[in-house]
Amino acid sequence: MKYHQINSALFVKNRKKFMAEMKPNSVAVFNSNDIYPVSADSTLPFAQHRDIFYLSGVDQEESVLLLFPDAPYEHQREMLFLRETNEHIAVWEGEKLTKERAFQVSGIRTVYWLQDFHKILNEMMTYAETMYINTNEHYRATVETETREARFVKWWKERYPAHNVAKSNPILQRLRSVKESEEIDLIQHACDITEKGFRRLLGFVKPNVTEYEVEAELAHEFIRNRSKGFAYTPIIASGNNANVLHYIENNQQCKEGDLLLLDVAAEYANYSSDMTRTIPVSGRFSERQKAVYNAVLRVKNEATKMLTPGTLWKQYHVEVGKIMTSELLGLGLLDKADVQNENPEWPAYKKYFMHGTSHHMGLDTHDYGLLHEPMKANMVFTVEPGIYIPAEKFGIRLEDNVVVQEKGEPFNLMRNIPVEADEIESLMNE
Repeated sequence: MKYHQINSALFVKNRKKFMAEMKPNSVAVFNSNDIYPVSADSTLPFAQHRDIFYLSGVDQEESVLLLFPDAPYEHQREMLFLRETNEHIAVWEGEKLTKERAFQVSGIRTVYWLQDFHKILNEMMTYAETMYINTNEHYRATVETETREARFVKWWKERYPAHNVAKSNPILQRLRSVKESEEIDLIQHACDITEKGFRRLLGFVKPNVTEYEVEAELAHEFIRNRSKGFAYTPIIASGNNANVLHYIENNQQCKEGDLLLLDVAAEYANYSSDMTRTIPVSGRFSERQKAVYNAVLRVKNEATKMLTPGTLWKQYHVEVGKIMTSELLGLGLLDKADVQNENPEWPAYKKYFMHGTSHHMGLDTHDYGLLHEPMKANMVFTVEPGIYIPAEKFGIRLEDNVVVQEKGEPFNLMRNIPVEADEIESLMNE
């Protein structure tokens, strides 16, 4: 891995929290992701399942974690199963985890090779009454591929039909949404790498540069700072492309007078950052562009203040909508009649700001978190309002990542990334 090794104490702590929530006499199993084929012998780059990484730090395919806090013997309470490495694998694929190295990474002393998994699981099932299966219940999830985890669940249910079944996901939704200090440091590091990429762009973007050249500059800066690259597919949208919320073609020329919306961010050690900035291709905003820009910035700043313990996600968005409505009235994009006659299910402001303002962030860009439960300290959220005006051929979105505090306003992990219009103009014209 490119990143520096994470102290195993984080994963020890995460497992303790998870096991404390398990029912008596129960087992939980977590599988690595598959390596997904493209065609012929080509595969996509491996990306670890975030749950097994969160609980073990293992960042390798064909790995399994088994937790059994009430096991008869201490060595059976935490077990890792890894693909056995050999000289042939070392030559063709490179270094894989040894048992000793796996202990250093995870803090788990009991490590077996994967071929022993079914035999040992069978023994654990004779002791246990309940199995925790790990299903994907994220509110945005649409999974069409049968994952390694899904295959295991199907096999296990057929093999052990007499056991009770429980779900890991509700426990992980709560645990993963509240970050440990070590996790916040890792997200901060990802944000710092993103900052380096953005500052590089401020000296690079000019009329006639292409969106894909901008993407290349970012990839260069991210990877040279130990990131695998983008935390998500980058959106580099010039001119009217910014009004396509998930524009990812990145193949157009940036023209003089246009704005360039950049929804781009680095990952680090599997932790995401998630930044959006909008900059003038020519280095100066027009008067109209700056007016809209500052309106978006004001909404972002006011929305950020509301991210405090006890806040409910749904009500928060209602309040942000009121602030955005006021700004749109000031810009002349809405009038009082639009607001008075609006559909409560789709308020007038949604014509120009149709997406949510905040989502949980962490190991996943759209991270775990139960939206019907109140916000808590050490949750990490994005704040990303936007105004999109196809008739004027530009859209503006601004986005930071913030940590909810016990008291007061959130801590902005992107506080050092330029966002004020005047500062952006100044840096682009140095």
